[in-house]
Amino acid sequence: MSQPVPPPQSGNPFADGAYPQAPAPAPARDNVVLGIVAAFAAAVVTAGIYGAIIGATEYQIGFAAVGVGYLIGFAAGKVGGSNPALPVVGAILSLGAVYLGQLLGFAIALSDVLPVTVTEMFFQEFSVLTTGWKEEAGPMTFLFLAIGAFAAFSAAKKSAA
Repeated sequence: MSQPVPPPQSGNPFADGAYPQAPAPAPARDNVVLGIVAAFAAAVVTAGIYGAIIGATEYQIGFAAVGVGYLIGFAAGKVGGSNPALPVVGAILSLGAVYLGQLLGFAIALSDVLPVTVTEMFFQEFSVLTTGWKEEAGPMTFLFLAIGAFAAFSAAKKSAA
């Protein structure tokens, strides 16, 4: 019986067959549920920021609506991956975030004029708030909604690549 003979040691670890371990592959990013959760969290945060900007300036700012949409789409694409549903979900969440931001800004502006707080206006007088928003809504309001949705859709597709 003969035993196998080990190869001669040359001092080079790569030539001796002792290859270093490759790093573990990156975790898969195609997690749709996690992408939707990240987009929803971004929508809640950005709606509050957008509402605060509108309430402080009493103007709707188009760049802020683009930022809302972009951050929502970026979160969906980065976390969720390249699933084709995520840009659509991001656009829908962006519409909701821009709308809620506008309502919050409107509530902040009304709380300066009326003897109610922002939370009372937003939670107890929501029907009055939406009626006032409908009366004040013009073409620019709907343009900002569309711009935010487009930014979210585009950002989700680009960040997933």
